[in-house]
Amino acid sequence: MKIQNQISCLIILASTIAYSAQAQSNDRSTWAKRVDSGNQVITTLQFYFHDKLSGQIPSAIQIAQPLQSGTSPNLFGNLLMIDDALTVGPDPSSKLVGRARGMYGSAGQTEMNLIMALSYVFTDGIYDGSSLSLLSINSVMNSPREMSVVGGTGLFRLARGYAIAQTYSANASGDAIVGYNVTIATNI
Repeated sequence: MKIQNQISCLIILASTIAYSAQAQSNDRSTWAKRVDSGNQVITTLQFYFHDKLSGQIPSAIQIAQPLQSGTSPNLFGNLLMIDDALTVGPDPSSKLVGRARGMYGSAGQTEMNLIMALSYVFTDGIYDGSSLSLLSINSVMNSPREMSVVGGTGLFRLARGYAIAQTYSANASGDAIVGYNVTIATNI
């Protein structure tokens, strides 16, 4: 009888541990990974940026244009304000993990370069309320392209790092879905 009680206790304990491990793995983010190396945390993020210029509810709108509009093939001088969805996959209906808010403008007279001044504000899991700041040139016609992360808030306070962007799809209306892989270092 004593051995049966011990076996029953072990089965219950093993079941509890297995259930707990499964619940924890279900809570983990598939789009974000954190590694604590002692004096800094390295976070890698993978998400998709949905920039929509067309339709009745665009996520990017033009807020300024140069006086000599239409003279540049690269739309030099145009400035747009954005509030773009960030999702785990390229499908716009995939899980929303945040929003990219800020502005970008055409900064190249001879090439399609955008100056990006954006905050990527996250809404998922432990990153809810944290943001990272990107200030960099985005050479749109290059794939992939690298941009600098210059700061952040919450878990990304004093962040430094880089974002690798690659266009997943784009259309004639200017709508684009861009995949981002971001590596961020923060001090503990």
